Parts: sequence; C-alpha cells; structure tokens
Amino acid sequence: MILEGADPSSLIFLPAIVLVVIATFGAAAASQTMDDLKKVGSWFKMALMPAKVPPASDQIQILVSLAEKARKEGLLALEAQVKQIEDPFLKRGLQMGIDGTDPEQLRDVLESEIAAKKAEDKVAAKFMNAMGGYAPTIGILGCIVGLMNVMGNLNTPELLGPMVSAAFIATLWGVMAANFWFLPMGAKILRVSELQAAQMELLVEGIAEIQAGTSPRAVRLKLTSLIPPSEAAKEAA
Repeated sequence: MILEGADPSSLIFLPAIVLVVIATFGAAAASQTMDDLKKVGSWFKMALMPAKVPPASDQIQILVSLAEKARKEGLLALEAQVKQIEDPFLKRGLQMGIDGTDPEQLRDVLESEIAAKKAEDKVAAKFMNAMGGYAPTIGILGCIVGLMNVMGNLNTPELLGPMVSAAFIATLWGVMAANFWFLPMGAKILRVSELQAAQMELLVEGIAEIQAGTSPRAVRLKLTSLIPPSEAAKEAA
C-alpha cells in the first residue's frame, strides 16, 4: 500500500488545505458575475445532495390519470387536481392548458424554461470544473512557496524534512481536491441537469397530449416511448 508504514495524519496540514480551497474558490469566483455567485450555495447543494428526480414511471402515471379525467370531464375539471400538484413546472404547464393557452405557445414557453434551466446548470458545472482546473495549479504554487521557505532555513537541517513535506502536501491536496471533489461535482451537476431536463420534456409532451384530448392509452404509449428501456420496463410492470 502507498501509505504502508506511514502516518495518515502526516497528510493533514491545515494551512496547505486552507490555501488550496480558498485560493481555488477565489480564482473560480473571479470569473463569475455577482448574480452567479449568489447561486453558489445552491450549486454545491445540487452537487452534494441526492438528486431530486422522481421516477419517470411515476410521472407517466400522474399524466395518464390526468388524461383520463380530462377525457371524461374536460380540461376545466383538472383545476382542483392541479392545485394539489407539487411539481411547479407541471403545475404551471397544466394551468396554462386549462386557461386555454395556444398549444404552440404553451410548448414554446415550457421549452424555453427548460432551455433556461439547462443553461443555468451549465454555468454551475463550469464553475465546478473551473475549480477542478485551478486546484492543482494552486497546489503547485503552495508547494513553491513552501520550498522557498525551505531555502530560507537551510541553516536548520532538523526542520528541512517537515518543511519539505508540508510544501508537497499543498500539491497533493490540489490534485486530490480537483479529482475527488470539484471535477466529480461538475460531472454530477451535468448529469442531474440532463435527467431533470429529460423529465421536464416528458412533462411537456404529456401536457400537450392532455390539452389535445388524447386518449389515456395513447398518452401512456407515447410517453413510455420517450423514456429509457429500463424505465419503460418498470412502467409496463
């Protein structure tokens, strides 16, 4: 093992870690607007918390049940049910349909909302990826500063070992922070964004079919064709 015979606590050097984290964040933040920086907390939450993406089969079932009611009683009959829907995107789309919004306009509005969300998520992912790019460089800078400190203390040999070790720990933490934290967080944001956008697009199709008065069976068949085979198998079951 790499650390066999070594003390893992020797890898913990707080000044080096603080330098890497704070300087990396500062470098990435410098490329953002103030409005973007206000969203950083939500970006980290999106990257670190479990993804909130309900199963597609559950969403299809909701849409099919709404299609059944609309088919039997008309769109206006959905008004009471819409108030109980928690998903704001679905709720807004259905309300627009009930209010008689032109189908093409309704689709344009909802698809524009999806595009705006994807663009915002892309900014979040780019921020995390920027931190992943800066962290190793910041670590190297920390190492250089540490080695300069070593050169200034060559007259005290007993301190050189710990000082050299501390200098290289900054590089280690820069590489670790990039590859174990920031880059994976950027990748997760993009993946969650893809899943959420796909589900929103599924809802758009469902809302359009409900507004058109399509039969519940046809709604189910169309929506099932839009999801991955593994999800479609669950829906069929």
